[in-house]
Amino acid sequence: MSDALVPPTALPVAPQGVRASGWYGLVFLIATEAALFVYLLFSYFLLASQAPGPWPPSGAPPILSAAINTAILLASSLTAWWGQRGIERGSSPRLVAGLVLSLILGTAFVAVQVHDWMHKPFSPRTDAYGSLFYTITGVHIAHVAVGLFMLACLTLWAALGRFSAKRHLHVTVGVLYWHFVDAVWLVVFTTFFLTPRLG
Repeated sequence: MSDALVPPTALPVAPQGVRASGWYGLVFLIATEAALFVYLLFSYFLLASQAPGPWPPSGAPPILSAAINTAILLASSLTAWWGQRGIERGSSPRLVAGLVLSLILGTAFVAVQVHDWMHKPFSPRTDAYGSLFYTITGVHIAHVAVGLFMLACLTLWAALGRFSAKRHLHVTVGVLYWHFVDAVWLVVFTTFFLTPRLG
């Protein structure tokens, strides 16, 4: 019996290509998570339409801090994209810099959000509005925490030289998730801070 010949080239250790299985897996995950936010926001607008008095009961929440926080999160998405574009061109230092900036900005977003939670004139037990506000923003913060963990892992792997212009699917998937987190916040921000001002 003859021995099988093994080619001398190294076998791939990670999936390659823009549309590998990990990319499709994340797309389906995003679809299910987006459905969760649709259900939560539907509950908000349903209760708002049936509220006997003003909605929100305590008036429209202050917008300045939330607007600044929105800008912070959008900036973090931009830096993540900038880093991703760097590794697509073979620049690991640019990827590390972009991910570190995104981590810092994402952490700042969480800190501002927690500070705002502690100074609201209502709590989750005050009324239906308070319950929905803390539930929806809390679920979003949970997604941000997952995203920050992913960015931290990507930063470590990038610093160890795990990615290249040819092999960086993990970066593509992680940054796509971070963009999703940012997009959800835009909807949450519009719901809680803009629509009450539109009557």
